[in-house]
Amino acid sequence: MAKLAVHKVAEFGAKVAGNIAKVMVGKEISVKMLLVALLSDGHVLLEDVPGVGKTMLARSLATSLGGSFSRIQCTPDLLPSDITGLSIYNQKHEDFVFRQGPIMAQVVLVDEINRATPRTQSSLLEAMGEGQVTVDGRTHALGKPFLVMATQNPVEFEGTFPLPEAQLDRFFLMLQLGYPSMEEESEILLRLQGRHPIADLKAVSDPAEVVAMQQIVTEVFVEESVRKYVVRLVRSTRGQSQVHLGASPRGSLALLRAAQAHAALDNRDYVTPDDVKMMATSVLGHRLTLKAESALRGITAPSIMAELLRQVDVGAESKDGA
Repeated sequence: MAKLAVHKVAEFGAKVAGNIAKVMVGKEISVKMLLVALLSDGHVLLEDVPGVGKTMLARSLATSLGGSFSRIQCTPDLLPSDITGLSIYNQKHEDFVFRQGPIMAQVVLVDEINRATPRTQSSLLEAMGEGQVTVDGRTHALGKPFLVMATQNPVEFEGTFPLPEAQLDRFFLMLQLGYPSMEEESEILLRLQGRHPIADLKAVSDPAEVVAMQQIVTEVFVEESVRKYVVRLVRSTRGQSQVHLGASPRGSLALLRAAQAHAALDNRDYVTPDDVKMMATSVLGHRLTLKAESALRGITAPSIMAELLRQVDVGAESKDGA
């Protein structure tokens, strides 16, 4: 693949990240991970406490891309039709007219997704997995690009419905923004003394450019040994004594695509094992279902991934030839 094409992806990432930095302070790594998901045509689960900038991050991204943005506040009484939209009878035309729901946007923030009932959560599966919604037997395609950013509070569980494995597996990666440092929090206060910077943020790209960048990412070269390393790493999650359910083949594909996007953002037209390692925990961690006794002992998915990254040799062949 031509070097010039990858250079375009790196330039795209730099200008979007720089634009978001006008609103978000000290979130460079999180923004890069978000761009990896965007360029990989994936969705993001943000697990963090309230007030750390999740909504502003989504709004900043949508504005920077020149795309549409919508926000869905999840509550137990939220209905699937409140997300997908519904058909309303038009007496003048004597026919049903589809009224779009908030999911018909290019960047969708689903706030506190685990407060929605399982039935409502499942209404997101078709949209996230197939880029379409079906209402009253009619299928409506979603625009490109399409990115769902869902949030959940890792501390407060009263009145929540944990996401099932099938729903978690639809998310390309999971992020935590974390609290800002003292200097970053001071800078936030300084910026927000007057007019909020989001009000003056302008678009630096457009949806057509995003789709073009996504296509370039799929062409980033992956050497066979790197591809086998991805497979070994994912397969190693399935045989752990602390893990009830490891990552699926969808996790393998997501990790490979994430490594391609990470390489392109670094202006490289080839993937290295370091790209895989950099993305492994964010892409695979939430796909692991831990055994109950593991959780009780304080074992976490990130700690398991850290150990696997130390154990799995980049160049070693597995016994089954993977």
